[in-house]
Amino acid sequence: MKFVFEIDMSTEAVKIDPEKEISRMLRYWAGNLKNYPMEQGAEEDIYDSDFKAAGSWCIIED
Repeated sequence: MKFVFEIDMSTEAVKIDPEKEISRMLRYWAGNLKNYPMEQGAEEDIYDSDFKAAGSWCIIED
């Protein structure tokens, strides 16, 4: 299986400060993953600091 964390770097918040936004997203999900089953099919949307969709993570078959 693979854990895929994909961020769209074309959102306005990410374009303005990519390091800050990506770091924030990674920190948030690093702490929140415990609430999700670590099994194939688990997935969730990722939002930037403006609460706009900026990507997603998922667990897929390798």
